[in-house]
Amino acid sequence: MDGVDIKTVLLCGLAAAISIVWLRSREKSSIPAIIGSKGPISSYSGAIHFLRNATEVVQQGYYKHPDGVFRVPTLFHWEYVVNGPQRIAEVAAAPEEILSFKEGVSDTLQTDYTMGPEITKNHYHGLAVRGSLTRNLARCFPEVRNEIVHAFDHVLALESKEWKLLHVLPNIMQIVARTSNRLFVGLPLCREQEYLDLNIDYTATIFIRGQIIGLLPGFLKPILGPFISTRKSSVRHALKFLGPIITDRLEKEKEYGRDWPERPNDLISWLLDLAVGEERTVPDLTLRILAINMAAIHTTSQTLTAALYNLTTYPEHLIPMCEEVERVVAAEGWSKASLANMHKIDSFLRETQRLNIISPVAMGRKVATKEGFTFSDGTTIPYGAMVYVPGIPTHCDNANYENAEVFDGFRFSRLREERLGHNADGPDGFFSRHMVTTGLDHVVFGHGRHACPGRFFAATELKAMLAHILINYDVKAETEGFRPPDDHFGVLRMPNLRGKIWIRKRAV
Repeated sequence: MDGVDIKTVLLCGLAAAISIVWLRSREKSSIPAIIGSKGPISSYSGAIHFLRNATEVVQQGYYKHPDGVFRVPTLFHWEYVVNGPQRIAEVAAAPEEILSFKEGVSDTLQTDYTMGPEITKNHYHGLAVRGSLTRNLARCFPEVRNEIVHAFDHVLALESKEWKLLHVLPNIMQIVARTSNRLFVGLPLCREQEYLDLNIDYTATIFIRGQIIGLLPGFLKPILGPFISTRKSSVRHALKFLGPIITDRLEKEKEYGRDWPERPNDLISWLLDLAVGEERTVPDLTLRILAINMAAIHTTSQTLTAALYNLTTYPEHLIPMCEEVERVVAAEGWSKASLANMHKIDSFLRETQRLNIISPVAMGRKVATKEGFTFSDGTTIPYGAMVYVPGIPTHCDNANYENAEVFDGFRFSRLREERLGHNADGPDGFFSRHMVTTGLDHVVFGHGRHACPGRFFAATELKAMLAHILINYDVKAETEGFRPPDDHFGVLRMPNLRGKIWIRKRAV
């Protein structure tokens, strides 16, 4: 990723200076503030404190107002966090025109500047993921599996059986990018290093520069946002690779129709099935592929990295999961269906997500009605405000999970065995704690109508990759018993960017 230059730093410094004036116009509210409620200076210092200590502040509000609402300061406005299952359910069920998921994402990532207003206005690429991508997972799994094998061999390059100290996240991002793009754009582009690096850098750029633009006051964003964003240069770079492919697809559709012979079953085709009018242009389709790559690479890489840190910190999970993979593969082979029978792996990944969620808050929504959003108890959040539910505190609450702060990789597989063992055929026999299952006490993928549409693809990739690691490699912590601490930036939390583990190819 290209660095943020001095011009960007100076522009942000100007914005910070102007912010002191803007803080005087903060709205007053009867909703309690955790920090920064004693005037403009207190509010400003509270916003800085929140940027540095978001997890602790949200935890404090969660336990101070367990069934209420509290607010936290950012540089230019207040954001609201709502506690308790009832409020989480109301946020999840609210219509888009009242609590807007799309505008929430736009605010969080500043997509108008980092990705383009088209992404916010028309989210048809999300429909392609929710529909065609999910429906084709079983059919396309052999390609996914093939790319996993090839990617691990090529990226890790472990020729001997000797231990190698692996810098985890950068290598996992390469593997995830290759595997995802096998389904997105196919061979040979999914193995083109420059194309992969573009998508990985674009992913990091969106999150970092989106956070920087988000620190600007509203009136400065249209002025400074385009200078901070790399959107235009990223799209131009991507067109070098995707332009000829998309052009060829459009020409073949024009000549032969949508069902032309040997039409690839990939993301480009699925997008073309939904795109209409001006959306059926090479730049727009390129932008959609970049956007989907951004979502896929970021979340999947971070989850697998966190899982490897957990696996090497708590190695007692290794042998039981390895035995499970070997047993299932011997009986059923490699398929999406066989992954569903790897219950310990599913449980381990869900537990990783539970304790290593990427933010102390989740399910961001923007209040889209002038009247504000009113909960069933009469509490009203003002128009234009961002609303969140607690993420980390919900997952670490002993009321939701026994010994909630303790990592227990087989927590959910044991629950499954107990549930199905006692009442496999009854109404309680259905198990609802799979990796992809959302809930009021598990908000990694959100919940309700806007639950993550790509979670089925992410879960398939993650389970297949972790299973592949378990039967092909030995792993151990760089320092026994030590898990690299997570990194924090504002409300983002991610597995340690510098963390390493030892890895070697398992003897056959």
